[in-house]
Amino acid sequence: MNQSYKSDGMDYGFIQSHCLSKKGAEEDYKQAWDAIRYAVRGKIFALVGYDGEGHAVISVKHTPEQGEALREKYNDILPGYHLNKTHWSSVLLSGKVPEAVLKRMLDDSYELIFRSLSKKTRNDILNQQISPEQNK
Repeated sequence: MNQSYKSDGMDYGFIQSHCLSKKGAEEDYKQAWDAIRYAVRGKIFALVGYDGEGHAVISVKHTPEQGEALREKYNDILPGYHLNKTHWSSVLLSGKVPEAVLKRMLDDSYELIFRSLSKKTRNDILNQQISPEQNK
């Protein structure tokens, strides 16, 4: 999976750094899916992979209302590929969704997942000390 995505002058190389800048965020690669997952305590908030036609996509979670509004506004935001289509959308990385919109989608997805964690888990994450190795 290539981490640097460019299309029509759009550079989506920020995805990894943006996702990993979130408190408690972790990245892994799921070989069976050929996808990079970004999660908090095992709960996925972003998934970078390919759709059925081989196009690179990033899938993010959202409220049903957010998803509907985004899909109406941007042709390159589609119902989540192999995910709950009410709560997930996939963004074609070959499309023209502005960076600011995708970053906001990632922020909102992370917040939805973070808020779904128990209060104790949220507090543990917020109080984590970052070691010099993790901050590279």
